Amino acid sequence: MSAGERAPGARRIARVLVDSPLPQLDRLFDYTIPEHLAASANPGVRVRVPLRTAGRVIDGYIVELGEEDAADRPLSELDAVVSPVPVLPAHLYRLARRVADRAAGSAGDVLRLAVPKRMVRVEKAWQASEPPPAPVVGSASRNIAHRALAEFPGLSAAIAGGGRVAVDAPPRLARVVDGDAPRDVGSWAVLFAAAAAETLAGGRSAVLVVPDYRDQDQLEAALAALGLIDAVVRNDARQSGPERYAGYLRVLSPVPCIVVGNRSAVYAPVHDPGLIALWDDGDPLLAEPLSPGVHARDAALVRQELDGCALVIAGHTRTTDVERLVGVGWMHDLPAARRASPRVVLSATREGESRGSRVPSAAFAAARLALESGPVLVQVARPGFAPSLVCADCRRPARCRHCGGPLRARRQGAVPECGWCGRAATGWTCPHCASERVRMASSGSERTADELGRAFPHTRVIVADGDHPVATVDGRPALVIATRGAEPIATGGYRAVLLLDGDRMLMADDLRIGESCLRWWSNAAALAAPGAPVHLVGVAGPVARALATWTQPAYARSELAERAPLRMPPTVRVAAVEGTVREVDAALAAVRAALPDLDPDAVLGPLTPPGDAPTRALVRFDYPQGRAATEALRAAVVAAALRTRRRAKGGGPPMPRNTLKVRVDVPDPDL
Repeated sequence: MSAGERAPGARRIARVLVDSPLPQLDRLFDYTIPEHLAASANPGVRVRVPLRTAGRVIDGYIVELGEEDAADRPLSELDAVVSPVPVLPAHLYRLARRVADRAAGSAGDVLRLAVPKRMVRVEKAWQASEPPPAPVVGSASRNIAHRALAEFPGLSAAIAGGGRVAVDAPPRLARVVDGDAPRDVGSWAVLFAAAAAETLAGGRSAVLVVPDYRDQDQLEAALAALGLIDAVVRNDARQSGPERYAGYLRVLSPVPCIVVGNRSAVYAPVHDPGLIALWDDGDPLLAEPLSPGVHARDAALVRQELDGCALVIAGHTRTTDVERLVGVGWMHDLPAARRASPRVVLSATREGESRGSRVPSAAFAAARLALESGPVLVQVARPGFAPSLVCADCRRPARCRHCGGPLRARRQGAVPECGWCGRAATGWTCPHCASERVRMASSGSERTADELGRAFPHTRVIVADGDHPVATVDGRPALVIATRGAEPIATGGYRAVLLLDGDRMLMADDLRIGESCLRWWSNAAALAAPGAPVHLVGVAGPVARALATWTQPAYARSELAERAPLRMPPTVRVAAVEGTVREVDAALAAVRAALPDLDPDAVLGPLTPPGDAPTRALVRFDYPQGRAATEALRAAVVAAALRTRRRAKGGGPPMPRNTLKVRVDVPDPDL
């Protein structure tokens, strides 16, 4: 009998990954395929299978087919094939498995982010439709793309050769024609569109990952200017369930495309991936909050290694994570042929001015002059009118009497309210000095707009923050007061940019606050018109120098050099372990057993806070130790889940499921 023939009497089996959050079920289960399902039970399809331990039927995916082994073991049969459409390609499962293993998580959790829920009507319409036509990149579009990529010598070769490059995007706006109307977008969007066009012209797909919808709109406008909008498949949180599933089915077609979307788009199972491009990887929106909590950058690195495609990570700043990869040679720094930088001015209070002045005279004069020709951007730290209040007499923070949250005021003279529980603090008195008066300790976007509106009468004032989203403003004179990250794009660029509250931003209790501030300020500076002044108010030191000289990679290198002796991320990997005292101790013992040479100072904790809060510990380990550490942590999670299940079956007191939680690659260690 040849190797390809089935043994007499052997039954075909399907190896199924069940869709369950239980860690002990994160493996492949064998099921026999009944005759009436033999034609439709193919790899990648959705199925329903019996789970004998739970006494119910559960959803899952067929990962692979095989023959029953010689062991005499009873196997259950597939209950049903939910859909004949193979929605889980082999390469997507391989990626999910690798990403989950690296993060000590479950492949099912990763697939829940990547594969949308089934929509029957959408699926039937897709099955009845013709395959999508292959996109064509015109010669004019290719020439435009070549010119854009030529600003970075070697970028075209890196994309064609599957290289991994870090790019510092040009800090300027670019004019594109979206339909019949011209509009300004970031130059980074033009660069990404050109890279996607180059990849598509070679018959391969591109995946472009951005933090939010505003970045996505810019990128789509740049792609439309190249005539490629028909090849774009969107993947973002704004889509409805049917829209997302329709886009996912389009991606499964054996035709190249361009996927544009948020963090989960990195998993899009496109045909023949040739490029993965990630914009602004320091944005917290690219960090996945759901288990297993894998950052889009880390998922992109794993996928590039598996698929052999090109990887481009770009931004106006360089994160320490990317700079570490450049330093070890895993990624290559690709500078522009001609270095560009905005005109940054470090504004400090002059002699005779009040040190409490938010806008020094130099920045005030620059804003007044710029308002004669166009809009001026003023970046502030927080939204609202008065984000924080203090006692007017003893200057201690005003706190809510119910929950202890900080009090704030929505407008001048308004009753203070709690920023946590939202209760009005009517009749508030200070518990320290019994004062009944409060004063504003900080100015939000609305109070700043009120103050500057009085300082610049007869001038338009536009507030842009989370409660007042603004995407674009015209080129007429206006004061645009925006919180960090909410700055709209101005036609022709801002004639001046004022960066306020920088000293307050840097006071945040965060390991990466310097990186974050540099990113906020650099992104705002990139919105300035050519030659327009960018005033950073009241900040000195390394972060200010990096912005003024536009040397963000050098700042990232200095941060890495300072963190290495302290063994802080990303110079090492950090895992947070949280659960009961017994579970955390068992997990730490498992890690020490798997890594006998683990440094004694590598474990911080465990710490048990007062009350019902779980015990928490941090484990630091080097990158070569990552596989052994994550395997040990995952085994501890599975063991804890099994102990909980056995105790529940034995009639003991009820216990919560999955009480041991592990999060790997924590960006900011905090016990």
